[in-house]
Amino acid sequence: MRSSKYSRAEPATQQAALVWHVPGLVAGVDEAGRGPLAGPVVAAAVILDDLQPIKGLADSKILTALRREKLFDEIRAKALCCSIAEASVEEIDQLNILQATLLAMRRAVAGLRLKPSKVLVDGNRLPVLDVLAEAIVKGDATVPAISAASILAKVHRDQWCAELDQQYPQYGFARHKGYGTAEHLAALRAHGACPQHRKTFRPVTDVLSGVLR
Repeated sequence: MRSSKYSRAEPATQQAALVWHVPGLVAGVDEAGRGPLAGPVVAAAVILDDLQPIKGLADSKILTALRREKLFDEIRAKALCCSIAEASVEEIDQLNILQATLLAMRRAVAGLRLKPSKVLVDGNRLPVLDVLAEAIVKGDATVPAISAASILAKVHRDQWCAELDQQYPQYGFARHKGYGTAEHLAALRAHGACPQHRKTFRPVTDVLSGVLR
């Protein structure tokens, strides 16, 4: 059974891109949950096993929920190692969403059982790491390891939202996953903000200040 664990590391600023090729293990990194009004931002890091290819890896946003869940289990079973990490609502409000996302990514890489020689990160920003790293725009659609990371992060966060829905059923988190849908905004008006709402995100700030009624 391959390893998968959650880890924490200290926050850091952005790293400059380094793009040359080196031999060794390559990890893919992606995040989920930058846009929602509630809950943590989640990042995952995955080192795939070339001897156990996984069919159907793609950007998690284009896959059905059922397909993502099946791939989630397959990735955890077949990857050489993988790691899922979070930055909390409190960290998002304290640091801002970009820095909290980079923090979650750093924690995910730090949680890998095997140390990669290079890390490929979806997007155009890099966390500070102690290994070679490269940012790849739309990497979740073109790099299998990043696709795998996007699936792990998305499914983990969706599961977190389903659990939060049990605690606060009046908001409908299992359906909208914390995004600012009409249903969610109506619930915010009716019930106010819960402890897992991001206080620095509008319209949550408007609810807390009494602007949104």
